[in-house]
Amino acid sequence: MTSLQGCTALITGASSGIGAELARQLAPHARALVLVARRRERLDALKAEIERSGMEIQCHAVDLADGGQVEAMLASLAASGTKVDFLINNAGLGDHGLFEASAWQRVQGMLDVNIKALTRLTHALLPGIIRSGRGAILNVSSITAYLPMPMMAVYAASKAYVNSFTEAIRAELRGTGVSVCALCPGPVATEFGARALRAGESDAAPAPDFLKLPVERIAREGLRAVGRNQARWIPGLPLAVLMFLTALVPIFLLRPFLVPRRREAGKA
Repeated sequence: MTSLQGCTALITGASSGIGAELARQLAPHARALVLVARRRERLDALKAEIERSGMEIQCHAVDLADGGQVEAMLASLAASGTKVDFLINNAGLGDHGLFEASAWQRVQGMLDVNIKALTRLTHALLPGIIRSGRGAILNVSSITAYLPMPMMAVYAASKAYVNSFTEAIRAELRGTGVSVCALCPGPVATEFGARALRAGESDAAPAPDFLKLPVERIAREGLRAVGRNQARWIPGLPLAVLMFLTALVPIFLLRPFLVPRRREAGKA
């Protein structure tokens, strides 16, 4: 954590799951934390839990799907003179089910939060991060970014954007002292999975137990990857090996294994 010592970190999606755990693990090292999520009461509870003497914690209740609220938060940060040098784009929305049966409002929300808000915050805060000469960006992606995923078409596509965007700005920032990393966790027990479910479903991301990791480990490995200036990190060796091998397989060989899931869903 030495490279992140004394940082001012902004964390989106900080009210629960990976975001809240990232805040907990950063708290002993950070100079200031800016916690962003929709639920103010959750943010206040987290602040009370991790607050320590000499550290400033700001809580911003923001719906990242609302561009106006995002702009208002950025204006508030600028007015207060808050200089963020570590941006953690963790907030994300998911959906599980056939694309044509999805509610457009839910699809729009995924695009606004997973892509638009992440890109806007990075664009607004990156100049200051560069000026700090020691900053970092951690974009929380997903292993779904590695494959087109029937039943999670828009979510997986949005995370593919996150990986591509992260790699591109990492290349642009080479030599500036800014670390840019994409954290690509697999299945994890958080509220995210429950919110991605539709009526009648019990598990949005079924997976063997050995591939599921606790949120504490995912946060710890993500922060360590940033500290080591890693470009991309998949927590858990078995999952990392599996995704590495999957990436080597041409898509035309994978297509037959993807289509039956769609057909079964259509029969349900």
